Amino acid sequence: MKKTLLTVFLGFLVLTATAASVSGMPAFGRRYSLSCKTCHAPFPRLLAYGEEFAGDGFVIKDKDSPRYFQDTGDDLLSLIRNIPVALRFDGFTAFNNAATGRFDFNTPYVLKLLSGGELFKNVSYYFYFFFSERGEVAGIEDAFIMFNNLLGTGLALTMGQFQISDPMFKRELRLTLEDYQVYRARPGLSGINLTYDRGLMLTFGLPTGTDVTAEILNGAGIGPADDDRNFDNDAFKNFAFHLSQGVGDKIGLGAFGFLGKERLGDFRNSVWMFGLDATVASPPFEFNFQYLERRDNDPFFVGAVDDSLSTRGALAEIIYLPRGDDSRWYGVGLVNWIVSDAPGLDVFSFTFGGGHLLRRNMRLVAEVTYYDQSPWGRYFRVASGLVTAF
Repeated sequence: MKKTLLTVFLGFLVLTATAASVSGMPAFGRRYSLSCKTCHAPFPRLLAYGEEFAGDGFVIKDKDSPRYFQDTGDDLLSLIRNIPVALRFDGFTAFNNAATGRFDFNTPYVLKLLSGGELFKNVSYYFYFFFSERGEVAGIEDAFIMFNNLLGTGLALTMGQFQISDPMFKRELRLTLEDYQVYRARPGLSGINLTYDRGLMLTFGLPTGTDVTAEILNGAGIGPADDDRNFDNDAFKNFAFHLSQGVGDKIGLGAFGFLGKERLGDFRNSVWMFGLDATVASPPFEFNFQYLERRDNDPFFVGAVDDSLSTRGALAEIIYLPRGDDSRWYGVGLVNWIVSDAPGLDVFSFTFGGGHLLRRNMRLVAEVTYYDQSPWGRYFRVASGLVTAF
Protein backbone atom coordinates (compact mmCIF):
# COMPACT_ATOMS: atom_id res chain seq x y z
CA MET A 1 0.00 0.00 0.00
CA LYS A 2 2.83 2.41 0.89
CA LYS A 3 4.52 1.59 -2.38
CA THR A 4 1.29 2.34 -4.29
CA LEU A 5 0.80 5.71 -2.56
CA LEU A 6 4.42 6.64 -3.21
CA THR A 7 4.01 5.80 -6.91
CA VAL A 8 0.90 7.99 -7.17
CA PHE A 9 2.63 10.87 -5.37
CA LEU A 10 5.71 10.68 -7.60
CA GLY A 11 3.43 10.53 -10.62
CA PHE A 12 1.82 13.83 -9.70
CA LEU A 13 5.21 15.45 -9.17
CA VAL A 14 6.69 14.48 -12.51
CA LEU A 15 3.49 14.63 -14.52
CA THR A 16 3.39 18.37 -14.83
CA ALA A 17 6.79 18.29 -16.46
CA THR A 18 6.03 15.54 -18.95
CA ALA A 19 2.44 15.94 -20.14
CA ALA A 20 1.28 18.30 -22.83
CA SER A 21 -1.80 18.56 -25.03
CA VAL A 22 -2.84 21.09 -27.61
CA SER A 23 -6.58 21.28 -28.00
CA GLY A 24 -7.11 24.76 -29.41
CA MET A 25 -6.42 26.29 -32.81
CA PRO A 26 -3.99 29.16 -32.00
CA ALA A 27 -3.49 29.84 -35.72
CA PHE A 28 -6.76 31.79 -35.56
CA GLY A 29 -5.38 33.89 -32.71
CA ARG A 30 -2.29 34.70 -34.78
CA ARG A 31 -4.37 35.57 -37.83
CA TYR A 32 -6.75 37.94 -36.05
CA SER A 33 -4.37 39.09 -33.26
CA LEU A 34 -6.80 37.89 -30.60
CA SER A 35 -6.31 36.17 -27.26
CA CYS A 36 -7.42 32.55 -26.79
CA LYS A 37 -9.79 33.98 -24.16
CA THR A 38 -11.91 35.49 -26.95
CA CYS A 39 -13.25 32.02 -27.86
CA HIS A 40 -12.17 29.72 -24.99
CA ALA A 41 -12.39 29.80 -21.20
CA PRO A 42 -10.53 27.70 -20.26
CA PHE A 43 -9.33 26.28 -23.56
CA PRO A 44 -10.47 24.13 -25.30
CA ARG A 45 -13.94 24.80 -23.80
CA LEU A 46 -15.79 27.11 -26.20
CA LEU A 47 -17.58 30.30 -25.23
CA ALA A 48 -20.71 31.42 -27.09
CA TYR A 49 -18.54 33.68 -29.27
CA GLY A 50 -16.26 30.74 -30.07
CA GLU A 51 -19.27 28.65 -31.13
CA GLU A 52 -20.40 31.48 -33.40
CA PHE A 53 -16.90 31.91 -34.83
CA ALA A 54 -16.66 28.20 -35.68
CA GLY A 55 -20.20 28.17 -37.09
CA ASP A 56 -19.35 31.11 -39.35
CA GLY A 57 -16.49 29.17 -40.91
CA PHE A 58 -13.66 30.49 -38.70
CA VAL A 59 -14.15 34.10 -39.78
CA ILE A 60 -15.11 37.20 -37.83
CA LYS A 61 -18.30 38.74 -39.15
CA ASP A 62 -17.92 42.11 -40.89
CA LYS A 63 -14.11 41.95 -40.58
CA ASP A 64 -12.23 42.92 -43.72
CA SER A 65 -10.58 39.75 -45.00
CA PRO A 66 -9.03 40.52 -48.46
CA ARG A 67 -5.68 41.28 -46.80
CA TYR A 68 -5.46 37.58 -45.92
CA PHE A 69 -5.53 36.62 -49.61
CA GLN A 70 -2.92 37.00 -52.35
CA ASP A 71 -3.82 39.55 -55.03
CA THR A 72 -3.24 37.74 -58.33
CA GLY A 73 -5.29 40.01 -60.57
CA ASP A 74 -7.79 37.19 -61.11
CA ASP A 75 -11.09 37.77 -59.30
CA LEU A 76 -11.97 34.07 -59.62
CA LEU A 77 -8.83 32.91 -57.83
CA SER A 78 -8.61 32.86 -54.02
CA LEU A 79 -5.19 32.09 -52.57
CA ILE A 80 -4.53 32.36 -48.84
CA ARG A 81 -1.32 34.35 -48.20
CA ASN A 82 -0.31 32.12 -45.29
CA ILE A 83 -1.77 28.71 -44.48
CA PRO A 84 -2.99 28.75 -40.83
CA VAL A 85 -1.16 25.99 -38.96
CA ALA A 86 -1.07 24.89 -35.33
CA LEU A 87 0.50 21.95 -33.53
CA ARG A 88 -0.74 19.62 -30.83
CA PHE A 89 1.50 17.60 -28.56
CA ASP A 90 -0.43 15.46 -26.11
CA GLY A 91 1.31 13.54 -23.36
CA PHE A 92 0.50 12.58 -19.80
CA THR A 93 1.43 10.20 -17.06
CA ALA A 94 -1.07 7.87 -15.46
CA PHE A 95 -1.25 5.37 -12.63
CA ASN A 96 -3.35 2.18 -12.78
CA ASN A 97 -4.57 2.52 -16.36
CA ALA A 98 -7.04 -0.35 -17.04
CA ALA A 99 -6.36 -1.66 -13.50
CA THR A 100 -2.78 -2.66 -14.37
CA GLY A 101 -1.31 -1.21 -11.17
CA ARG A 102 1.41 0.43 -13.25
CA PHE A 103 2.76 3.96 -13.37
CA ASP A 104 3.26 4.92 -17.02
CA PHE A 105 4.60 7.83 -19.07
CA ASN A 106 2.12 8.17 -21.96
CA THR A 107 4.32 10.65 -23.77
CA PRO A 108 3.93 11.44 -26.59
CA TYR A 109 0.36 10.17 -26.68
CA VAL A 110 -0.75 12.47 -29.51
CA LEU A 111 1.23 14.57 -31.96
CA LYS A 112 -0.80 16.26 -34.67
CA LEU A 113 -0.93 19.19 -37.06
CA LEU A 114 -4.07 21.31 -37.39
CA SER A 115 -5.13 23.75 -40.09
CA GLY A 116 -8.30 25.64 -40.89
CA GLY A 117 -9.72 28.91 -42.12
CA GLU A 118 -11.58 30.75 -44.85
CA LEU A 119 -10.95 29.66 -48.46
CA PHE A 120 -13.17 32.41 -49.86
CA LYS A 121 -16.43 34.07 -48.86
CA ASN A 122 -18.71 31.58 -47.06
CA VAL A 123 -16.41 28.62 -47.78
CA SER A 124 -14.01 27.32 -45.10
CA TYR A 125 -12.04 24.20 -44.23
CA TYR A 126 -10.68 22.43 -41.17
CA PHE A 127 -8.60 19.29 -40.63
CA TYR A 128 -5.98 17.76 -38.43
CA PHE A 129 -3.45 15.04 -39.15
CA PHE A 130 -2.07 12.67 -36.54
CA PHE A 131 1.67 12.27 -36.90
CA SER A 132 1.38 9.89 -33.98
CA GLU A 133 -1.40 8.58 -31.78
CA ARG A 134 -0.54 5.98 -29.14
CA GLY A 135 2.73 5.33 -30.95
CA GLU A 136 1.31 4.83 -34.44
CA VAL A 137 0.62 7.07 -37.43
CA ALA A 138 -3.14 7.47 -37.10
CA GLY A 139 -3.91 9.68 -40.13
CA ILE A 140 -6.82 12.10 -40.40
CA GLU A 141 -9.89 12.40 -38.14
CA ASP A 142 -11.71 15.74 -38.51
CA ALA A 143 -11.46 16.88 -42.14
CA PHE A 144 -14.22 18.88 -43.80
CA ILE A 145 -15.23 21.72 -46.08
CA MET A 146 -17.95 24.05 -44.78
CA PHE A 147 -20.31 26.07 -47.02
CA ASN A 148 -22.16 28.82 -45.13
CA ASN A 149 -25.33 30.65 -46.15
CA LEU A 150 -25.96 28.52 -49.23
CA LEU A 151 -27.75 30.56 -51.92
CA GLY A 152 -28.50 33.18 -49.28
CA THR A 153 -30.79 30.80 -47.38
CA GLY A 154 -28.82 30.71 -44.11
CA LEU A 155 -28.28 26.95 -44.57
CA ALA A 156 -24.80 25.62 -43.73
CA LEU A 157 -23.40 22.47 -45.34
CA THR A 158 -20.44 20.52 -43.94
CA MET A 159 -18.92 17.79 -46.15
CA GLY A 160 -16.23 15.33 -45.06
CA GLN A 161 -15.26 13.58 -41.80
CA PHE A 162 -16.70 14.74 -38.47
CA GLN A 163 -18.13 13.37 -35.24
CA ILE A 164 -21.83 12.49 -35.33
CA SER A 165 -22.16 13.70 -31.73
CA ASP A 166 -20.79 17.21 -32.47
CA PRO A 167 -24.22 18.92 -32.45
CA MET A 168 -24.65 17.67 -28.85
CA PHE A 169 -21.32 17.78 -26.97
CA LYS A 170 -17.94 17.86 -28.70
CA ARG A 171 -15.57 15.21 -27.38
CA GLU A 172 -12.52 17.13 -28.64
CA LEU A 173 -13.40 20.11 -26.42
CA ARG A 174 -13.85 18.35 -23.09
CA LEU A 175 -11.67 19.38 -20.13
CA THR A 176 -11.08 15.83 -18.85
CA LEU A 177 -8.80 13.07 -20.05
CA GLU A 178 -11.73 10.74 -19.36
CA ASP A 179 -13.95 10.45 -22.45
CA TYR A 180 -17.70 10.79 -23.05
CA GLN A 181 -18.17 7.02 -23.09
CA VAL A 182 -21.81 6.93 -24.22
CA TYR A 183 -20.81 8.24 -27.66
CA ARG A 184 -18.28 5.43 -28.13
CA ALA A 185 -20.51 2.44 -27.27
CA ARG A 186 -20.77 -0.30 -29.94
CA PRO A 187 -22.94 -3.31 -28.93
CA GLY A 188 -21.98 -6.75 -30.21
CA LEU A 189 -20.20 -6.64 -33.58
CA SER A 190 -21.83 -3.40 -34.66
CA GLY A 191 -19.59 -0.82 -36.31
CA ILE A 192 -21.98 2.06 -35.57
CA ASN A 193 -21.43 4.57 -32.78
CA LEU A 194 -21.61 8.37 -32.47
CA THR A 195 -17.94 9.21 -33.02
CA TYR A 196 -16.35 9.74 -36.45
CA ASP A 197 -18.01 9.08 -39.79
CA ARG A 198 -18.03 10.40 -43.34
CA GLY A 199 -20.97 12.25 -44.82
CA LEU A 200 -22.88 15.51 -45.00
CA MET A 201 -24.11 17.73 -42.18
CA LEU A 202 -26.80 20.36 -42.77
CA THR A 203 -27.43 23.07 -40.17
CA PHE A 204 -30.12 25.74 -40.13
CA GLY A 205 -31.06 28.33 -37.53
CA LEU A 206 -34.68 29.41 -37.12
CA PRO A 207 -35.84 32.87 -35.95
CA THR A 208 -37.17 31.20 -32.79
CA GLY A 209 -33.61 30.43 -31.68
CA THR A 210 -34.00 26.78 -32.70
CA ASP A 211 -31.05 25.10 -34.42
CA VAL A 212 -31.81 22.16 -36.72
CA THR A 213 -29.09 19.70 -37.76
CA ALA A 214 -29.42 16.75 -40.17
CA GLU A 215 -26.64 14.30 -41.03
CA ILE A 216 -26.39 11.76 -43.86
CA LEU A 217 -23.65 9.21 -43.10
CA ASN A 218 -21.88 6.19 -44.54
CA GLY A 219 -22.22 4.40 -41.21
CA ALA A 220 -18.83 2.74 -41.63
CA GLY A 221 -16.56 5.01 -39.58
CA ILE A 222 -13.43 6.52 -41.14
CA GLY A 223 -11.45 3.44 -42.09
CA PRO A 224 -9.64 3.01 -45.43
CA ALA A 225 -11.39 2.40 -48.76
CA ASP A 226 -11.96 -1.16 -49.97
CA ASP A 227 -10.55 -2.74 -53.13
CA ASP A 228 -13.29 -1.02 -55.17
CA ARG A 229 -12.29 2.38 -53.72
CA ASN A 230 -15.49 2.65 -51.71
CA PHE A 231 -15.41 3.92 -48.13
CA ASP A 232 -18.87 2.58 -47.29
CA ASN A 233 -18.89 -1.19 -46.73
CA ASP A 234 -22.58 -1.68 -47.58
CA ALA A 235 -25.39 -0.11 -49.62
CA PHE A 236 -27.04 1.62 -46.65
CA LYS A 237 -26.85 5.23 -45.52
CA ASN A 238 -27.54 6.30 -41.93
CA PHE A 239 -29.38 9.42 -40.79
CA ALA A 240 -29.02 11.56 -37.66
CA PHE A 241 -31.12 14.53 -36.54
CA HIS A 242 -30.72 17.06 -33.74
CA LEU A 243 -32.90 19.93 -32.53
CA SER A 244 -31.65 22.43 -29.97
CA GLN A 245 -33.51 25.28 -28.33
CA GLY A 246 -32.28 28.02 -26.06
CA VAL A 247 -34.46 28.90 -23.08
CA GLY A 248 -33.38 32.33 -21.93
CA ASP A 249 -29.67 33.02 -21.62
CA LYS A 250 -28.79 30.13 -19.31
CA ILE A 251 -30.53 26.98 -20.55
CA GLY A 252 -30.15 24.93 -23.74
CA LEU A 253 -32.27 21.86 -24.50
CA GLY A 254 -31.80 19.32 -27.28
CA ALA A 255 -33.30 16.17 -28.80
CA PHE A 256 -31.46 13.64 -30.98
CA GLY A 257 -32.56 10.83 -33.29
CA PHE A 258 -30.66 8.26 -35.35
CA LEU A 259 -31.77 5.65 -37.91
CA GLY A 260 -29.35 3.26 -39.60
CA LYS A 261 -28.57 -0.15 -41.04
CA GLU A 262 -25.35 -2.10 -41.51
CA ARG A 263 -24.37 -5.38 -43.15
CA LEU A 264 -21.84 -8.00 -42.12
CA GLY A 265 -21.68 -11.02 -44.42
CA ASP A 266 -25.22 -12.12 -45.26
CA PHE A 267 -26.89 -10.46 -42.28
CA ARG A 268 -28.14 -6.98 -41.42
CA ASN A 269 -28.41 -5.00 -38.22
CA SER A 270 -30.93 -2.18 -37.89
CA VAL A 271 -30.17 0.55 -35.35
CA TRP A 272 -32.21 3.36 -33.90
CA MET A 273 -31.24 5.82 -31.20
CA PHE A 274 -33.01 8.56 -29.29
CA GLY A 275 -31.43 11.07 -26.96
CA LEU A 276 -31.98 14.17 -24.85
CA ASP A 277 -29.33 16.72 -23.91
CA ALA A 278 -29.30 19.84 -21.76
CA THR A 279 -26.93 22.60 -20.69
CA VAL A 280 -27.48 24.94 -17.76
CA ALA A 281 -24.92 27.75 -17.51
CA SER A 282 -25.28 29.83 -14.36
CA PRO A 283 -21.88 31.21 -13.33
CA PRO A 284 -19.85 30.05 -11.59
CA PHE A 285 -21.27 26.65 -12.63
CA GLU A 286 -22.06 24.96 -15.94
CA PHE A 287 -23.96 21.66 -16.05
CA ASN A 288 -24.12 19.40 -19.13
CA PHE A 289 -26.27 16.29 -19.44
CA GLN A 290 -26.78 13.66 -22.15
CA TYR A 291 -29.08 10.63 -22.21
CA LEU A 292 -29.14 8.07 -25.06
CA GLU A 293 -31.33 5.04 -25.72
CA ARG A 294 -30.30 2.54 -28.44
CA ARG A 295 -31.84 -0.56 -30.04
CA ASP A 296 -30.08 -3.09 -32.31
CA ASN A 297 -32.10 -5.90 -33.90
CA ASP A 298 -29.16 -8.21 -34.79
CA PRO A 299 -25.85 -6.76 -33.52
CA PHE A 300 -24.09 -10.15 -33.62
CA PHE A 301 -25.12 -10.72 -37.27
CA VAL A 302 -26.34 -14.26 -36.77
CA GLY A 303 -29.72 -13.93 -38.52
CA ALA A 304 -31.60 -14.97 -35.38
CA VAL A 305 -35.33 -14.35 -35.21
CA ASP A 306 -34.95 -12.45 -31.93
CA ASP A 307 -31.42 -11.27 -31.29
CA SER A 308 -32.36 -7.67 -30.48
CA LEU A 309 -30.81 -5.89 -27.52
CA SER A 310 -31.00 -2.51 -25.86
CA THR A 311 -28.29 -0.14 -24.68
CA ARG A 312 -28.83 3.00 -22.66
CA GLY A 313 -26.37 5.45 -21.25
CA ALA A 314 -25.77 8.94 -19.98
CA LEU A 315 -23.11 11.48 -19.12
CA ALA A 316 -23.36 14.27 -16.58
CA GLU A 317 -20.68 16.95 -16.40
CA ILE A 318 -20.29 19.92 -14.07
CA ILE A 319 -17.72 22.68 -14.53
CA TYR A 320 -16.86 25.18 -11.80
CA LEU A 321 -15.29 28.53 -12.75
CA PRO A 322 -14.95 30.66 -9.59
CA ARG A 323 -14.54 33.91 -11.54
CA GLY A 324 -16.58 32.97 -14.58
CA ASP A 325 -14.81 33.31 -17.91
CA ASP A 326 -11.94 35.19 -16.20
CA SER A 327 -11.10 32.22 -13.95
CA ARG A 328 -7.58 30.85 -13.87
CA TRP A 329 -8.67 27.96 -11.64
CA TYR A 330 -11.43 25.52 -12.53
CA GLY A 331 -12.92 22.28 -11.30
CA VAL A 332 -14.69 19.58 -13.29
CA GLY A 333 -16.72 16.48 -12.50
CA LEU A 334 -17.89 13.84 -14.99
CA VAL A 335 -20.13 10.79 -14.58
CA ASN A 336 -20.36 8.10 -17.28
CA TRP A 337 -23.07 5.42 -17.15
CA ILE A 338 -23.88 2.67 -19.68
CA VAL A 339 -26.11 -0.40 -19.22
CA SER A 340 -26.46 -2.84 -22.13
CA ASP A 341 -27.77 -6.32 -22.93
CA ALA A 342 -24.48 -6.80 -24.79
CA PRO A 343 -21.68 -8.23 -22.62
CA GLY A 344 -18.72 -6.05 -21.74
CA LEU A 345 -20.40 -2.69 -22.36
CA ASP A 346 -21.61 -1.80 -18.87
CA VAL A 347 -19.75 1.21 -17.46
CA PHE A 348 -20.12 3.34 -14.37
CA SER A 349 -17.41 5.86 -13.61
CA PHE A 350 -17.02 9.24 -12.01
CA THR A 351 -14.17 11.68 -12.51
CA PHE A 352 -13.07 14.62 -10.37
CA GLY A 353 -10.43 17.00 -11.62
CA GLY A 354 -9.31 20.54 -12.06
CA GLY A 355 -6.68 22.80 -13.47
CA HIS A 356 -4.89 26.12 -13.33
CA LEU A 357 -4.04 28.44 -16.22
CA LEU A 358 -0.35 29.30 -16.23
CA ARG A 359 -0.96 31.22 -19.45
CA ARG A 360 -4.05 31.58 -21.64
CA ASN A 361 -2.71 28.72 -23.75
CA MET A 362 -1.11 26.63 -20.99
CA ARG A 363 -2.79 24.92 -18.04
CA LEU A 364 -1.88 22.40 -15.38
CA VAL A 365 -4.41 19.56 -15.05
CA ALA A 366 -5.06 16.67 -12.67
CA GLU A 367 -7.89 14.16 -12.32
CA VAL A 368 -8.92 10.96 -10.58
CA THR A 369 -11.44 8.51 -12.08
CA TYR A 370 -13.20 5.66 -10.26
CA TYR A 371 -14.56 2.80 -12.39
CA ASP A 372 -17.12 0.33 -11.11
CA GLN A 373 -18.86 -1.59 -13.90
CA SER A 374 -16.19 -2.03 -16.55
CA PRO A 375 -14.32 -4.87 -18.29
CA TRP A 376 -11.59 -4.54 -15.63
CA GLY A 377 -13.80 -4.44 -12.54
CA ARG A 378 -13.42 -1.77 -9.89
CA TYR A 379 -10.35 0.46 -9.86
CA PHE A 380 -9.02 4.03 -9.71
CA ARG A 381 -7.02 5.82 -12.40
CA VAL A 382 -4.93 8.90 -11.56
CA ALA A 383 -3.64 11.28 -14.23
CA SER A 384 -2.09 14.72 -14.34
CA GLY A 385 -0.16 16.92 -16.71
CA LEU A 386 0.21 20.06 -18.76
CA VAL A 387 -2.06 21.20 -21.61
CA THR A 388 -0.65 23.72 -24.07
CA ALA A 389 -1.37 25.08 -27.56
CA PHE A 390 1.00 26.78 -29.99
